[in-house]
Amino acid sequence: MKRGVCFVLLLCSVFQKHINNLTHIIMKSTFKISALVLAFAGFALGAKAQTSTTTSKPATTSNGVILSVGVDAGIPTGNLNNTYNWNIGGSVQADIPVIQHQLFVTVNAGYNSIQGKKNIDGTGLDATNIQLLPVKAGLKFFPVSNFYIQGEAGAAFLLNKSDLNDDKSAAFVYAPQIGVQFPLGGKSYIDAGVRYEGTTKFNSNIDNSKVNFVGLRVAYAFDTK
Repeated sequence: MKRGVCFVLLLCSVFQKHINNLTHIIMKSTFKISALVLAFAGFALGAKAQTSTTTSKPATTSNGVILSVGVDAGIPTGNLNNTYNWNIGGSVQADIPVIQHQLFVTVNAGYNSIQGKKNIDGTGLDATNIQLLPVKAGLKFFPVSNFYIQGEAGAAFLLNKSDLNDDKSAAFVYAPQIGVQFPLGGKSYIDAGVRYEGTTKFNSNIDNSKVNFVGLRVAYAFDTK
């Protein structure tokens, strides 16, 4: 009987530890996402108050959902730059209007291949390419005509976890961005943006397993309405 009680208490202790760790991760991710949402909500409210007293040119002529397909490139930052050269990939994005001409909800999915260096520091070792599938959502705000500020957060899925010997297949990802929309005529645009994209660790025991880079996205966009 005593053994049974001790076993139950041990199970409760193990489950409690995992629950506490999971709660900690969720709280950290929720805080980051909430900070982005609150910041852009403040921008949106300020812009709305301004347009009620002034007449300015709309930031964008779009009234419907904007879809875009783009090419992504980047340069690793921090410790990642010691073993990786550059990043190449692509992405698709939908901009859903919330406040006409000014504020959009964004949904983005893409692919990033971070290219490893060859013969690192003359050791004869090559870094394994990192293959990521980031899925993000956020807000896109136009403070002035055609210029936008954007913030996104979500999850980055590691496609070659076993090759890199990491113990996580997904990590939290965040990406603040600024950019410009160039009208092409009609309902088409060129959307060019510069962002900083970063993740949490893909390996619990290695601080340098974060993936951070400065990226450029150039996309063809069109209004679906």
